[in-house]
Amino acid sequence: MTNPPKKRTRLPVHGVLLLDKPVGFSSNDALIKTKRLLNAIKAGHTGTLDPFATGLLPLCFGEATKFSQDLLEADKTYITVVHLGITTTTGDTEGEQLEQRAVDVSIEQIRAVLAQFTGPIQQVPPMYSALKRDGKPLYEYARAGVTLEREARAVVIHALELLDYSAPMMTLRVKCSKGTYVRVLGEDIGAALGCGAHLQALRRIQVGHLQLEKSITIESIEAMPEAARLELLDPVDALLSSFPAITLDEALSVRFLHGQRLALAKLMPDLPATPGRVRVYRAADHQLLGSAQLQEFGILAPERLIQTGTH
Repeated sequence: MTNPPKKRTRLPVHGVLLLDKPVGFSSNDALIKTKRLLNAIKAGHTGTLDPFATGLLPLCFGEATKFSQDLLEADKTYITVVHLGITTTTGDTEGEQLEQRAVDVSIEQIRAVLAQFTGPIQQVPPMYSALKRDGKPLYEYARAGVTLEREARAVVIHALELLDYSAPMMTLRVKCSKGTYVRVLGEDIGAALGCGAHLQALRRIQVGHLQLEKSITIESIEAMPEAARLELLDPVDALLSSFPAITLDEALSVRFLHGQRLALAKLMPDLPATPGRVRVYRAADHQLLGSAQLQEFGILAPERLIQTGTH
């Protein structure tokens, strides 16, 4: 009788990996596979991409998961191909065709409609989404043939650029706020043009300040020696790099890690001039201690703390 293979011991991995999610994977599928490849104890993703979509999916490991909410709330940028003239049940290629119409629109008409959808807009979430009603995701109702009333939500389309148009395909660059459904945006643009539309392709190229160019595919990770995979991780503070930094001495660091608010105005005259979010380091070893809110009068209020192993 052969002994079953030993289970691998998971490792306390900390950092951020920028994954280029492939088509056909849910965000959770991609997370589970990457977590296994890095043999990590704890991991989470930072906002879902539909299975038909590809592109940037930042994955947080260990202590970095404490800051994943920042990317959930960050602006996103996409390149999308909109197929004019055909509507589907899901607003993308995964659904069944509902209607087909002739496409007879000019670039001038397209630009005029795009201008209508730039800026603050109201958007009704799709039935094929993970939003929950009575504890059940909307897509489960949709698959059962049930359509529920949904309230429109306010989102912001910061930029909507026409990159290419060769009827019936239209390629757009979309920069939008959190909570925006690009599928719905494509459908609404098609409706405004009078011909209907669905998304043929969707690729996310930026999340906050993180960019697709620095991402890696699952296939590339699989091809690497296991020992080299951890070198792919950016440090935990990669998620906080857009915030000002404050460095504390040892005594203040200990107080900060105990969650104490610190009055720094007299101790540190070179504090950032504007109150807001900051990242906090220990001077001795430049160890990230966490994030905080710098309030008026130089008050530093701890927000999310890093487990440093010294407190």
